[in-house]
Amino acid sequence: VQLQASGGGLVQAGGSLRLSCAASGRTSSRSTMAWFRQAPGKEREFVSLKNWGGGSSYYADSVKGRFTISRDNGENTVYLQMNSLKPEDTAVYYCAAGSPGIYYTGSSSSTETTSYDYWGQGTQVTVSS
Repeated sequence: VQLQASGGGLVQAGGSLRLSCAASGRTSSRSTMAWFRQAPGKEREFVSLKNWGGGSSYYADSVKGRFTISRDNGENTVYLQMNSLKPEDTAVYYCAAGSPGIYYTGSSSSTETTSYDYWGQGTQVTVSS
């Protein structure tokens, strides 16, 4: 599975951005896809995940109610709609894909980087105050 993230940019606080991550590969439509982010000097942290087949979504508490994750009908592209952005949302955002055929339950292990097998290159999001 190969992942290509896009959609980052510079936005003022309170604004919106939509990130996209296009997956390719024979089993990508049956892989849970997620977004993580990494701010300067900090560890990479979980943002959201979306299971395949119209399955469940999970969010970090810090983005609940502001971010929405979705997938296209072919399940090969995942989106992250980010509204009401805050300066603390500034980070490089990475998309990730899990092992094909496995559902992620939103447990603590689902939020760990080690639970994902494939990673995109990252896209910078900068929110100015």
